[in-house]
Amino acid sequence: MAGTTVGTPQHSDVRDGMQVDWDVPIETADGIVLRADVFRPPIAGRFPVLLSYGPYAKGLSFQEGYPAQWQKMVSDYPDVAAGSTNRYQNWEVVDPEKWVPDGYVCVRVDSRGAGRSPGFLDLFSPRETRDLYECIEWAAAQPWSSGKVGLIGISYYGINQWLVAALQPPHLAAMIPWESSADFYRESTYHGGILSDFMARWYPVQVKTVQHGVGERGARSPITGEPVAGPETLTDAVLEANRANLPADIRSHRLDDAWHQERSAVWPKVQVPFLSAANWGGQGLHPRGNFDAFTDAAAEQKWLEVHGGAHWALFYTDYGIALQKRFLNHFLKGVDNGWDQEPRVLLNIRHPGERFVPRPEHEWPLARTRWTTYYLDPAAQGFSARPLPNLESVTYEALGDGITLSTPPLEAPTEITGPIAARLFISSSTTDADLFLVVRVFDPDGAEVVFQGALDPNTPIAQGWLRASHRRLDPEKTLPYKPYHPHGRPEPLTPGEVYQLDVEVWPTCIVVPAGYRLALTVRGRDYEYAGELDEFARTFVYASRGVGPFTHASAEDRPAEVFGGRVTLHAGGGRDSYLLLPVIP
Repeated sequence: MAGTTVGTPQHSDVRDGMQVDWDVPIETADGIVLRADVFRPPIAGRFPVLLSYGPYAKGLSFQEGYPAQWQKMVSDYPDVAAGSTNRYQNWEVVDPEKWVPDGYVCVRVDSRGAGRSPGFLDLFSPRETRDLYECIEWAAAQPWSSGKVGLIGISYYGINQWLVAALQPPHLAAMIPWESSADFYRESTYHGGILSDFMARWYPVQVKTVQHGVGERGARSPITGEPVAGPETLTDAVLEANRANLPADIRSHRLDDAWHQERSAVWPKVQVPFLSAANWGGQGLHPRGNFDAFTDAAAEQKWLEVHGGAHWALFYTDYGIALQKRFLNHFLKGVDNGWDQEPRVLLNIRHPGERFVPRPEHEWPLARTRWTTYYLDPAAQGFSARPLPNLESVTYEALGDGITLSTPPLEAPTEITGPIAARLFISSSTTDADLFLVVRVFDPDGAEVVFQGALDPNTPIAQGWLRASHRRLDPEKTLPYKPYHPHGRPEPLTPGEVYQLDVEVWPTCIVVPAGYRLALTVRGRDYEYAGELDEFARTFVYASRGVGPFTHASAEDRPAEVFGGRVTLHAGGGRDSYLLLPVIP
C-alpha cells in the first residue's frame, strides 16, 4: 500500500532532547522503500510535521559535506551555531534542535536512488514528485502527527515544493520554498536559450557522490556510524545503470519541450499557503521562480521575502528562523500571531557595502515604480532620455568584452528595485548571436560595486541572457518589463540583417548613491569581475569571476564559428534600443 510503513526504524533513541527514529521505512506505490530520519518531541502527542525530500543524503553532516560553506556561514553569522549542538545540521534543511523543542516533528527523507533510499535516481522527475506526495500523506497518518504537514528547505528542497504543490496533497498545509527555482528551462538549464553549465557541474559533485550504493566508498554519519549512501556498495557500472544521465538529458532537450515542462511549476494548481524567499544575488538559478510564484501562483495566501548574502546562510540565522516560525506557527499550529495581517512583501533593500534595510511592501512589482526608459547612445557610450533621431551603431567582437554604456554620475540617490527589460536592435556576421546583458554600478573612483551573491562573492547588480535565434516572443505572456520567449524553435539570423531582441533581465535591487554611475554591458560571453579575488572566491568550488557556476562555456552549444563572430548594436532612427529600469521614487 502506498505510503505505509513496512517495518520499524533501524533504531530509535532519545538524544539532545529529541526522540530520533533512524532509517524509518516508507513504501511507495510501486514498492520502493524510501528511508527517513524522524526527529520528534520525546513526549506523547501529535505535532505538526516539517518534511523535506531530496538527494543530498540525510546522514551527511553539513560540516563534513560542505566545510567551506559551513565555516563561512558561522563566521559571518555566529547566531547560526548558537543554541544547538549542531550535530544534526544538514545541507539546506532545518536544524531539528531549533524546531523540535517548539513542538514540531522534522522528517528528512532520502529521495529515490539517493542516500539510503534505493531505486532509480531521476532528479526532478514526475516519479520523484509523486514520491514526495506519498511521503507527505505518510507523515500525516503517523501516530505522532497532527495531520498538518509543512514543507521547508533551500534550493532543491524548494524546487520540489512547487512541483508537489501542483498535485495538491490533502495534508499539505503550508510551505516555505527558500531560494528555489520553478521554470526548469529558463532558470535551471537554458538561460534565454543558452545552455547553462551549472547542472553538469553540480550533478557529479553533490549528487553522484551520495547516490544510493556508493556505500563504503562514501561518507559515514558522524552520529550513527552508518554509510550515508546506503548499506551496500555497488560497482560503478551498476551505479551508472541506476541513474539518469541528467547532463546528457539536458543537452538532448534544447528547447522548452514536455520534458522541461513536467519539471516546472504549474502556477494555477499551486494553491497552498506559502512564504516564497528569494535572494537578490541568486542570478542564474534562484530568484526568478520565487518572484514568479508570488505573482502567478493561484494561492490566495502567499507572501514574498527577498534578502541578500550567501545562498545557504540566511535560512539558518535568527532572522530566517523567526520569520519561518511566525509563518508556520500560524498555518500549522493555528497560532493567532498576526501573520495573516503581515504585509505580503518584505524586501531587504540593498545598498553598497553589503548593507540591507528591511522594508515592508504590499505587491510586486511595486505599484509606485517609475518605469524609466534609458535609450542607448552608442556613439556617446551612454544613454539618452529620448530616442536618437539618427541611426547609430557600434560593433564588437562577440567573444570579447562587448560594449559598456554608462550614465553620468547620478545627482541624487536612485533606487532600482524590480524586474528589468531591454530592447536591442542587433545584426550579426553569423547566423546567430548570444547576448549577455549585465547591469552594473561604479563608484566615483571607477571601481565596480559587486556583492556577495548566492554562490559568488563578486556578483554584479543584475544579468539577463538571450540567444538571438530564440528572439520570438509569446505575446500573451510578455509584459513591458518582462519579455517571455517560448523557446519553441530556433530561427537563425541572416548575416547583416537587423533584428529586434527583447531581453529579460532578472529582478534586482540597489540604491545607487549620488556620484555613482549606472552602466549596461552588452557582450557575447559571461561577465567577468575585473577586481582582486579573495581566498573564498579563489578556492570555493562554485565561485568564478562573478557568475559562480552559472557559466555558458559549452563548445557544443556555442560553436565559435556561429557565436564567435561580430555583433553590431544599432540605436536611433526608429531602431530605438533601450534599457527599462524600475526606478522607485
